Amino acid sequence: MNQEVSLKRSVSLPMLTLYGLGTIIGAGIYVLIGEIAGQAGMYAPLAFLVAAIVAVFTGFTYGELAARLPYSAGEAVYVSTAFNRHWLSTMIGWAVVLTGVVSAAALVNGFSGYFLVLIDLPEWFVVIALIAILGGVAAWGIEQSVWVAAIITVLSLLGLLWVLVIAGPVLENLPDRLPEMLPSASLTAWLSIMGGGFVAFYAYVGFEDMVNIAEEVKHPEQALPRAILIALVVSSILYVLVAVVAVLALPLEELRNSRAPLAQVMAQHSVFAERGIAVLSLLSVVNGALVQFIMASRVIYGMATRGMAPGRFARINVTTRTPLDATVAVTVVILGLALWLPIGTLAQVTSLIILLVFATMHLALLRLKRRDPHPEGIQIINPAVPWAGFLITLGLIVARGLLFL
Repeated sequence: MNQEVSLKRSVSLPMLTLYGLGTIIGAGIYVLIGEIAGQAGMYAPLAFLVAAIVAVFTGFTYGELAARLPYSAGEAVYVSTAFNRHWLSTMIGWAVVLTGVVSAAALVNGFSGYFLVLIDLPEWFVVIALIAILGGVAAWGIEQSVWVAAIITVLSLLGLLWVLVIAGPVLENLPDRLPEMLPSASLTAWLSIMGGGFVAFYAYVGFEDMVNIAEEVKHPEQALPRAILIALVVSSILYVLVAVVAVLALPLEELRNSRAPLAQVMAQHSVFAERGIAVLSLLSVVNGALVQFIMASRVIYGMATRGMAPGRFARINVTTRTPLDATVAVTVVILGLALWLPIGTLAQVTSLIILLVFATMHLALLRLKRRDPHPEGIQIINPAVPWAGFLITLGLIVARGLLFL
């Protein structure tokens, strides 16, 4: 090992955008549309829209934070710089790591649901084999990992477009069924939408991962804000459209109980369509999980370089130019969680932690803006944006809490 070895800047704007899209899409629609329908019913498309609003406001905040401070362990660095509280930045850093490993465990569980549509194997075997492979790819190298993620992302996008083309004729029923999808002014209806939005927000987990490879991105001050917003806009449009098709194509009870929801939507048309989307779903879920492996290991590496994590995690392998010790640790923890907790629980835990982190990020940006309102060389946003993002994020957390009362 050589402490002087540094991370390699090799990720361009297009690759960074595909990297973000890969983890957003892999983390969401292929796996959780059934869970979201279970919370929001026919309001599932609105739940995705609520989550998209929170994500876009947060995306603007992350874009400026990443331009101001383009370093790995992004959230921990932002909090440390804004508040100068070592304990708080350390806590935020480990919270981000936790979202990464819990999210990856959820995706591995989602993978097994689609895999069993194709091949009948013991679920525990599928989980262990997938995690071992993903850990190996994440340790291999960032350039190779991002290329793998980019290729699978293109296939994932094509998969969602395929669902819209094959199942799209159900949209002819939209005018007649639109009243079912529009809520009344009752508190119960809006709480169910917010509850669904809370789960749907998990589908947007990923754009914040982009800032944690900042030290491996070319021209991060310009590339990161642009890539974050492009990835969020594209994924939001696809999510809402696919959610509309799903709730129109299947009875809600079937959608709620399916472990491979989009495969079940396509099964109404042909076995080929069902198996084809199952294969693309597997690739998409694998892609999202791979990015979480990379993100969590890079955050631990960045924290270790700043004394917030054990020093051994700051070591870069000379051959792979990756934080190998951190990657191995992340892989082991993901394995334990994937074998222990169901996907719905994992998704909700991820959403809660990441929303609390995002609320802190909005406050961090407001603090940095007061200290340095117009830093040279970056595009800034109006302070109203992080304030609105903070309030909306808290509102989503409170609404979820009210559902348990």
